[in-house]
Amino acid sequence: MSVTTEHDSYLLAFERVLERTRAVEPASLQRLRHAAMDRFLAVGFPSRRDEEWRHTSVAPIVETPFAAAPEPPETTALADLRPYVVDGTFLAVLVDGHFVPALSTAGNLPDGVVVGSLAAALRESPGLVMERLGSLAGGGGHAFTALNTALFCDGAFVHVPRGVTLARPIQILVLGGGGASPTAAFPRVLIVAEEGAEATVIETYASLGRGVHLCCPTREIVAGQGARLDHYVMQLENEAAFHVSTQQVRLDRDASFTSHAFTFGGGLVRNDVNATLAGEGASLVLNGLYYVTGSSHVDTHMVVEHAAPHGESHELYKGVLDGRASAVFSGLIHVHPGAQKTNAKQSNRNLLLSREALANSNPQLRIYADDVKCTHGSTVGQLDGDAIFYLRSRGIGRDEARALLTRAFAGEVVERVKPPALRSQLEALLAARLPVTGGAMAP
Repeated sequence: MSVTTEHDSYLLAFERVLERTRAVEPASLQRLRHAAMDRFLAVGFPSRRDEEWRHTSVAPIVETPFAAAPEPPETTALADLRPYVVDGTFLAVLVDGHFVPALSTAGNLPDGVVVGSLAAALRESPGLVMERLGSLAGGGGHAFTALNTALFCDGAFVHVPRGVTLARPIQILVLGGGGASPTAAFPRVLIVAEEGAEATVIETYASLGRGVHLCCPTREIVAGQGARLDHYVMQLENEAAFHVSTQQVRLDRDASFTSHAFTFGGGLVRNDVNATLAGEGASLVLNGLYYVTGSSHVDTHMVVEHAAPHGESHELYKGVLDGRASAVFSGLIHVHPGAQKTNAKQSNRNLLLSREALANSNPQLRIYADDVKCTHGSTVGQLDGDAIFYLRSRGIGRDEARALLTRAFAGEVVERVKPPALRSQLEALLAARLPVTGGAMAP
């Protein structure tokens, strides 16, 4: 097998990871790492010749000489976290992919609930972790998923036992980019809600500085029979950051999973969101909002697999694009043979605030059952000139009118957020981007 120069640094990082983990990890995980690195070397980085990446070039990532992120600096202080912490949560903090106990406040958890370091859980309860780790996102998938599996040093592990209901949300805060030179981190997140469990998990990704960095997380989420999981992802990294994530979800019988993803940062962002409704009667909601400006690019690829009868899924993704920003949405609903009585709906709507902004939308259906209700649709457009005229005729200024209409467009997703503290944080982030001024498109 030939190895190109662009792979050298990742191979070196892989050897260092093996040196650190060989004596403390289960042999099954070591085999998983080797298989993942073999996969990366076999497929290489994607290019625009690949159908799934034809609107997104990863050349800036390939060409950047990333170094492995260092151990978290002791100088990181709680004050640095304050803008990103959601009040009233159990908090687990990762810096450059490493769990930091001194900054985390996930104590006083109910009996049996685990919120903490994935590496520590692998040492202390390897059977509990390895039962699920890699089961949904192992050595397969695209190059970045394989790299995460091969190179992760740590991450977050959330385990909610059977029948337990958590009254307070869990927040996983992932920070990076505090160094002067480009660094790469590969945090791994494993969330398991056993039968009948209920919990809310918030993941927040942010930058400690203005430097170039790559955050390449992979999360695996398992909801057992009758479990209820509310999940939120906040991506707030700086405009020099690269963010490439993979999310794999499995829902068992009568399980319910609701996820809201908010992308307000990053220069190049790619999110792969995949869910399998494996049990009869499973319910899935995937909502998202991306608000990007400048020359940022956001790519969302979503696949929902209906593999059992009486499943229900609803997806609503909205985008607001200004400046020369661009976005891609590709969503597939796949109804397998035998998945009768499926009810699925997918919608992507994009609002362009400048003439240079660009949105590509491609919702798809693949149906192999005959007793289903499935719909999909997409829109790309500008602010309604008549609505702006109506507001201005009542004494509202042009910029304020545009801001009101943009906030109303984005608010349909924000208002669905359940934790009040998180919803307030999102509303403040949205308000900071408004009113729309500068190079906005004239009505």
